[in-house]
Amino acid sequence: MASIKKRPDGSWRARYRDANGKEHARHFKYRNAGTPGAKDRRPGDSAQEWLDSVTAAMVTGTWVDPKSGLVTLDSYYRDWADRQLWETGTRRAMDLAVRSCPFHDSALNDVKRSHVEAWVKKMSADKLAPMTVHTRVQNVRAIIKAAVKDQIIVRDPSEGVALPRKRRREAALEIPTPEMVAAIRAEAEPWFRAFIDLCAFVGLRFGEANGAQLGDVGFLRRTFAVTRQVQRQPGHDLEIRPPKYGSERVVHIPDGLVASLSQHVSEVGVYGDAQWLFPGQDGGPAWPRRLSYQWDRTVARVGLSEWTPHSLRHFYASGLIAAGCDVVTVQRALGHSTPSVTLNTYSHLWPTAEDKTRAAAQGLVDTVLGTPADRLRTEASTSA
Repeated sequence: MASIKKRPDGSWRARYRDANGKEHARHFKYRNAGTPGAKDRRPGDSAQEWLDSVTAAMVTGTWVDPKSGLVTLDSYYRDWADRQLWETGTRRAMDLAVRSCPFHDSALNDVKRSHVEAWVKKMSADKLAPMTVHTRVQNVRAIIKAAVKDQIIVRDPSEGVALPRKRRREAALEIPTPEMVAAIRAEAEPWFRAFIDLCAFVGLRFGEANGAQLGDVGFLRRTFAVTRQVQRQPGHDLEIRPPKYGSERVVHIPDGLVASLSQHVSEVGVYGDAQWLFPGQDGGPAWPRRLSYQWDRTVARVGLSEWTPHSLRHFYASGLIAAGCDVVTVQRALGHSTPSVTLNTYSHLWPTAEDKTRAAAQGLVDTVLGTPADRLRTEASTSA
């Protein structure tokens, strides 16, 4: 129900009730657009126009209580975040993005596109990596978009804000060579080589390798089951939980890796399916910091400090692709949630149509003309 009444002072009071029966009112100098008025009258400055816009918003489902947007970005985030099914790492990343946001203590109604643009400009001026800028802005955008869906605010002020250009993935993704991996492995302490092998030949993430147990290795079936990961939490506590994004998987492993893991089990003295391949104190897994220290120490000795354990995961993926594995096979081996995640990271490594055409044509050339070495032998025997 809506109404307009003239007040004793000559102004007009427009009122309406929302779906919950709550009354909302505003006062205007003019009743409607057709009322003759003073020269200072502005477009939209009429009671009827305001009621018309409110009615249209309620009919289309875009109406928002003006007072709901008075909540700050930080306050809304805290309430919203508690309802999300996030892993601990995701919550930490979101917390960091909100803390770094200069308008986190502003009312959502007051956040403007210019605020987001100024934030992006400052992060770029502070020399933050483009990927970091993208991640923080997208995390804050997720909060704002949730507020829009919750009908806290009408629209997303961050939509369409320009972000710094990221490096092309094929240029940014660097993959160690087999010689580099061999050098790192040769320099590592014997007990640590199995950790390198799990990253390089099974494609495990750091936390997944950290969480490997003897029962995960199918020595007869030549498989490795990825069922958990180890993460260090604030306060120096260890958390053992399923792999990220539900990427539990069984990876088929080569005979050479089975032999390497068998040697590791024998030398380290790992007994029982629930025993950690990289044991720490009090029957738990090795602390991530210990494994990181061993990695840093090893790569420093061979002059390859720019590489991380995750680089070995890229090495594994590139090897599968080079061997002709399709997208779904690589996706399942790496534990990606969807094939699109795999393609977004490694699409440039798959042969293109031009590569296949060239290889097929070369096959025709070899069939008809023979290889250069064959031609030389043929010519030599003919001349003799």
